[in-house]
Amino acid sequence: MQHAPAARPSPTPAPHLPPGTTTRPLLAAALAAVLALAASACVGGGRGTEGQDGPVPPTAQSPAVLPSAELPPVLTRGQARAALVGADDLGEAWEPTRGAATWRDELLKATAERPDCRRLLDVLYTEELFGTGAATAPRATAALDDVDGGAQLHYRVTSYRAADLDRTLAWLGTLPDTCGRFEAWDAHGTARDVRVTGLTLREAGDARRGLRVTVGDTAPDDGEDHRTDPRADTAGGVLTVDLVAVRVGDDAISLTNGTLGAPADDATRISVEVGADRLTEARRQGRAQV
Repeated sequence: MQHAPAARPSPTPAPHLPPGTTTRPLLAAALAAVLALAASACVGGGRGTEGQDGPVPPTAQSPAVLPSAELPPVLTRGQARAALVGADDLGEAWEPTRGAATWRDELLKATAERPDCRRLLDVLYTEELFGTGAATAPRATAALDDVDGGAQLHYRVTSYRAADLDRTLAWLGTLPDTCGRFEAWDAHGTARDVRVTGLTLREAGDARRGLRVTVGDTAPDDGEDHRTDPRADTAGGVLTVDLVAVRVGDDAISLTNGTLGAPADDATRISVEVGADRLTEARRQGRAQV
């Protein structure tokens, strides 16, 4: 049995064209118009959403990998190394360090009840005065030993925001009052008597602050100062540490100069003065190369 053919839809009437005209040229023209509109949208597209600054260039980096706009340009490592002090600056008795002094663990690895005093001990032990983040990591460091007197000097150059550097310097200035004398304990529970006084510094850099910290066995609480002369307590294991920081613009030098003997005042003074001059010159040369 044959089936009847299915009904077909009526064809749409073709548009009336002038005699001799075909539909192919019209289709091409329509297609060209669509492409032109698409290209125009790509060039000026999204002006309503991009804002007045225009589209982001294709080479723009993710904000996660761009440097913070709040952080100033830092010294290159070469410039920072040029600002270091060396053994030749301090005298014949000084040489590059042979390793960390044993008194660091014996006397500085301790804690205290008051937060500021505890933070001071942490700074003396870790030497991370301006913080522990990657942004405040030192650009260059130097460590020197006095082979005659037993002193050890550690020196760092750090780049950061001037306001934050000054905030740390201001904190150092409060410690002779808040932590003038306090008790600290090591991991074994041994008590230590800690005293903090201000250290007078000559003019250097844009801002500066210094402390002298002594750490030793707990003194008898009889109201008398048994440690007026640190050299008299050397046999008892009294440690004297100078902690100094100097800011030059958005860069700073920090140092610790510690000894179980007589404090090496000249080493601290020379390091501050020579270091500040070298940091100033390193910054000047860095700007000249830009």
